[in-house]
Amino acid sequence: MWLCDSSIGRKVVMSVTGIALVLFLTFHASMNVVALFSAEGYNMICEFLGSNWYAVAATLALAALVVIHIIYAFWLTMQNRKARGNNRYDVTSKPDKVEWASQNMLVLGIIVVLGMVLHLYNFWYNMMFAELMGDPYMGGLHATDGYGYIVKTFSCPVYTVLYIIWLAALWFHLTHGFWSAIQTLGWNGKVWFNRWKCIGNIYTTIVILMFLVVALYFSFCGGCSGSVCY
Repeated sequence: MWLCDSSIGRKVVMSVTGIALVLFLTFHASMNVVALFSAEGYNMICEFLGSNWYAVAATLALAALVVIHIIYAFWLTMQNRKARGNNRYDVTSKPDKVEWASQNMLVLGIIVVLGMVLHLYNFWYNMMFAELMGDPYMGGLHATDGYGYIVKTFSCPVYTVLYIIWLAALWFHLTHGFWSAIQTLGWNGKVWFNRWKCIGNIYTTIVILMFLVVALYFSFCGGCSGSVCY
């Protein structure tokens, strides 16, 4: 199958799965912002998503996309290293037109994956997985108390710092990956190349800022939202 056998096919898979993950992050960031205004509203969303089979199915589909994206990323990286042979050990200056993120996508990708593992442990494991296992208090709070888990997580300064590092790596990874995916799929030309880069940078920055604002707000405010305080 050409999606596996050719480098172009593998790049197409990377692009499609990457775009799907960007869309998921957009939904996730929009959902998190609700916690800034209403604890009850955020918990209603968590309860709705945790009590429906299609939410579980969507989680499994997302996990599959993440795994495929990671596998193909390492596959392409190893392929490129093999093609370069001993030249990869040569000390060269950075090309003028090659972005820093492009040269460090593997390192950024590893940080992103580690951050996702941390995020899954702090939230998905204690919420959706806890409900699936029939132990809603597995993490100390009820599985539908998403607001409480946000407060609990960001009350620890170490977690806040780790999330900031993760979000920074995610920003670099996505800003490069966004326009790279568009380019791979052929949705660019001489005029639209720079436009897609600009659109990708703005869009990614907004999504990451949505995550960052939530992390910083709960880190410094300790979970006060309107009239509700934990």
